Amino acid sequence: MRHDFSRRRAALRTLSALAASAAVPLLASTAARAQAGAPAPAGGPAPGTAGQAGQAGQAGQAGQAGQAAESAAGWPTRPVKLIVPFAPGGPTDTIARLLAQGLQSLWGQSVVVDYKPGGGTIIGTQYVAGSEPDGYTLGMAISAHMINPSLQPSLPYDTKKDLAGVSQVALSHFGLFAHPSFPADTIAGLIEHARKHPGTMSYATPGTGTGTHLAGEMLNHMAGLDMVHIPYKGSAPAQQDVIGGRVPLLFDVVFSAMPFVRDKRLKPIALASPQRAASEPDIPLIAETVPGFSAMSFIGVIAPSGVPKPLLQRISADIGRTVKSAALTERMMALGMEPVGSTSEEYEAVIGREIDKWDGVVKAAGIKLN
Repeated sequence: MRHDFSRRRAALRTLSALAASAAVPLLASTAARAQAGAPAPAGGPAPGTAGQAGQAGQAGQAGQAGQAAESAAGWPTRPVKLIVPFAPGGPTDTIARLLAQGLQSLWGQSVVVDYKPGGGTIIGTQYVAGSEPDGYTLGMAISAHMINPSLQPSLPYDTKKDLAGVSQVALSHFGLFAHPSFPADTIAGLIEHARKHPGTMSYATPGTGTGTHLAGEMLNHMAGLDMVHIPYKGSAPAQQDVIGGRVPLLFDVVFSAMPFVRDKRLKPIALASPQRAASEPDIPLIAETVPGFSAMSFIGVIAPSGVPKPLLQRISADIGRTVKSAALTERMMALGMEPVGSTSEEYEAVIGREIDKWDGVVKAAGIKLN
């Protein structure tokens, strides 16, 4: 069943949570254990006055908070898994391995990078969602994490309920590129050309449902265009068809396309970001012509929901320290990424905002996956 793993995890968590609460939480805990096939705890809430129950509840909550803080301080005592929802290779894997190396030094425990590719990151994310919320299973997430809820109505997990943002590690820029012979050099010129030649312009992307695809559809929607999307299975074939003149335009991740810009086989039109890229400050923004336009790639670390807050904050802070180290910052910048190292709360806000934004784009463009 779709969220069986949530019930199993809830059952395990009752061993250390809600024990000192009043009757209703205890009954919920017992029911959760029964669903998972675990024996129900004997007895029930001790009799007493409402005041006594309230004092006991407060004492129990304080005790739990102290235990959680102590547990976070002593964590980890064994290796930690970092799930990458792709095959080995590529920028997400590179960041994961660099992050793992830095965290190993801080934690004194191995951080094992484990690959679970497929399903547009869904397989790896599902594995994280179904894991025990003890901090020993973390996952890498990209913009697909925020896009999939709109494109995939039958996700085997609930992105907002079954997963927690730990830290936004980095962001990277999407760009709109063109064959050197394309008649426009700016977004304003492109829009003018598209309106004069309706239905004749197309743009390539690394695939249907990617952030670059949705960036193109957002431009169609916000600028009133009708560019045709041509999806490919990855950046390389999309780039080659634009370089070969078979498709005039390309939406792609900036660091992937810039080598072809430098050797004059592509030309940049604009970036999709809300601010100019530190690595390419001379490339203008779509938003400078189409106000409010914003599309970026976010790379972060996620965990199953239910990780105790002190532990979540500890892991988030340690990731932030690692990301902001000179070695990792330098490598990220070389890959065309901008290091962030946010708090859990900041990353959760990004996730919620991006889910809502892409939901609007998907609905407005009528995008459906076959």
